[in-house]
Amino acid sequence: MKIAICGSMTFSKEMVKIADKLKQNNHEVILPRYAEKYASMILTSEISHESVKNKISHDLIRDYFNKIKNSDAVLIVNLDKNGIKNYIGGNSFLEMGFAHVLNKSVFLLNDIPDMPYNDEIKIMQPVILNNNLNRIK
Repeated sequence: MKIAICGSMTFSKEMVKIADKLKQNNHEVILPRYAEKYASMILTSEISHESVKNKISHDLIRDYFNKIKNSDAVLIVNLDKNGIKNYIGGNSFLEMGFAHVLNKSVFLLNDIPDMPYNDEIKIMQPVILNNNLNRIK
Protein backbone atom coordinates (compact mmCIF):
# COMPACT_ATOMS: atom_id res chain seq x y z
CA MET A 1 0.00 0.00 0.00
CA LYS A 2 1.20 3.53 -0.77
CA ILE A 3 0.71 5.65 2.36
CA ALA A 4 1.11 9.41 2.77
CA ILE A 5 2.02 10.25 6.35
CA CYS A 6 0.47 13.41 7.79
CA GLY A 7 0.82 15.20 11.11
CA SER A 8 2.18 18.20 12.91
CA MET A 9 5.76 18.84 11.88
CA THR A 10 6.64 18.81 15.59
CA PHE A 11 6.03 15.05 15.29
CA SER A 12 8.66 14.71 12.54
CA LYS A 13 10.90 12.35 14.51
CA GLU A 14 7.98 10.03 15.12
CA MET A 15 6.87 10.27 11.47
CA VAL A 16 10.32 9.19 10.27
CA LYS A 17 10.32 6.22 12.69
CA ILE A 18 6.81 5.22 11.58
CA ALA A 19 7.84 5.48 7.92
CA ASP A 20 10.73 3.09 8.58
CA LYS A 21 8.40 0.59 10.27
CA LEU A 22 5.89 0.78 7.42
CA LYS A 23 8.65 0.21 4.86
CA GLN A 24 9.70 -2.91 6.80
CA ASN A 25 6.11 -4.13 6.27
CA ASN A 26 6.50 -3.59 2.50
CA HIS A 27 4.48 -0.37 2.29
CA GLU A 28 5.55 2.51 0.10
CA VAL A 29 5.68 5.68 2.20
CA ILE A 30 5.50 9.38 1.42
CA LEU A 31 6.70 11.77 4.10
CA PRO A 32 5.98 15.49 4.12
CA ARG A 33 8.76 17.47 2.47
CA TYR A 34 11.30 18.55 5.10
CA ALA A 35 10.10 15.96 7.68
CA GLU A 36 13.56 14.42 7.87
CA LYS A 37 15.15 17.87 8.22
CA TYR A 38 12.68 18.83 10.95
CA ALA A 39 13.30 15.53 12.74
CA SER A 40 16.82 16.77 13.48
CA MET A 41 15.62 20.14 14.86
CA ILE A 42 15.06 20.60 18.57
CA LEU A 43 13.09 23.82 19.05
CA THR A 44 9.35 23.62 18.31
CA SER A 45 9.17 27.35 17.54
CA GLU A 46 12.01 26.96 15.03
CA ILE A 47 10.11 24.16 13.26
CA SER A 48 6.86 26.14 13.26
CA HIS A 49 8.42 29.25 11.72
CA GLU A 50 10.34 27.23 9.13
CA SER A 51 7.23 25.16 8.28
CA VAL A 52 5.05 28.22 7.50
CA LYS A 53 7.79 29.74 5.35
CA ASN A 54 8.21 26.49 3.41
CA LYS A 55 4.46 25.91 2.99
CA ILE A 56 4.12 29.27 1.27
CA SER A 57 7.30 29.35 -0.79
CA HIS A 58 6.96 25.75 -2.02
CA ASP A 59 3.14 25.59 -2.25
CA LEU A 60 3.22 22.56 0.03
CA ILE A 61 -0.53 22.24 0.56
CA ARG A 62 -1.11 21.68 -3.17
CA ASP A 63 2.02 19.56 -3.39
CA TYR A 64 0.82 17.19 -0.67
CA PHE A 65 -2.70 17.11 -2.14
CA ASN A 66 -1.17 15.66 -5.31
CA LYS A 67 0.82 13.14 -3.28
CA ILE A 68 -2.34 12.09 -1.43
CA LYS A 69 -4.15 11.82 -4.77
CA ASN A 70 -1.48 9.35 -5.92
CA SER A 71 -1.56 7.32 -2.69
CA ASP A 72 -3.82 4.58 -1.40
CA ALA A 73 -4.19 6.02 2.10
CA VAL A 74 -3.15 8.65 4.60
CA LEU A 75 -1.87 7.95 8.09
CA ILE A 76 -2.40 10.77 10.54
CA VAL A 77 0.25 10.74 13.26
CA ASN A 78 -1.82 12.19 16.08
CA LEU A 79 0.14 12.46 19.29
CA ASP A 80 -0.24 14.72 22.31
CA LYS A 81 0.50 18.41 21.69
CA ASN A 82 -0.27 21.68 23.49
CA GLY A 83 -2.10 19.77 26.23
CA ILE A 84 -4.40 18.07 23.69
CA LYS A 85 -4.39 14.28 23.65
CA ASN A 86 -4.10 12.84 20.11
CA TYR A 87 -3.85 16.30 18.53
CA ILE A 88 -4.90 16.77 14.89
CA GLY A 89 -4.07 20.24 13.64
CA GLY A 90 -5.53 22.25 10.81
CA ASN A 91 -3.19 20.98 8.11
CA SER A 92 -3.70 17.31 9.04
CA PHE A 93 -7.45 17.84 9.19
CA LEU A 94 -7.28 19.37 5.71
CA GLU A 95 -5.26 16.39 4.46
CA MET A 96 -7.78 13.98 5.97
CA GLY A 97 -10.48 15.85 4.08
CA PHE A 98 -8.53 15.54 0.83
CA ALA A 99 -8.16 11.79 1.36
CA HIS A 100 -11.83 11.39 2.25
CA VAL A 101 -13.04 13.25 -0.85
CA LEU A 102 -10.62 11.23 -3.00
CA ASN A 103 -11.97 7.95 -1.51
CA LYS A 104 -8.64 7.07 0.10
CA SER A 105 -8.35 5.14 3.35
CA VAL A 106 -7.80 7.33 6.40
CA PHE A 107 -5.86 5.88 9.33
CA LEU A 108 -5.35 7.57 12.70
CA LEU A 109 -2.40 6.42 14.78
CA ASN A 110 -4.41 7.11 17.95
CA ASP A 111 -8.01 7.83 18.91
CA ILE A 112 -9.98 10.87 17.74
CA PRO A 113 -9.03 13.95 19.79
CA ASP A 114 -11.44 16.10 21.73
CA MET A 115 -11.35 19.11 19.42
CA PRO A 116 -14.03 21.41 17.96
CA TYR A 117 -14.06 19.46 14.68
CA ASN A 118 -14.10 15.92 16.08
CA ASP A 119 -17.59 15.30 14.62
CA GLU A 120 -16.21 15.99 11.15
CA ILE A 121 -13.35 13.57 11.83
CA LYS A 122 -15.86 10.90 12.89
CA ILE A 123 -17.87 11.47 9.70
CA MET A 124 -14.76 10.59 7.65
CA GLN A 125 -14.80 7.19 9.41
CA PRO A 126 -11.05 6.82 9.95
CA VAL A 127 -9.56 3.49 10.99
CA ILE A 128 -8.12 3.97 14.46
CA LEU A 129 -4.92 1.94 14.80
CA ASN A 130 -4.39 2.36 18.55
CA ASN A 131 -0.67 2.73 17.78
CA ASN A 132 -0.60 -0.68 16.02
CA LEU A 133 0.82 -0.23 12.52
CA ASN A 134 0.26 -3.93 11.77
CA ARG A 135 -3.47 -3.14 11.43
CA ILE A 136 -2.76 -1.42 8.11
CA LYS A 137 -3.45 -3.96 5.40
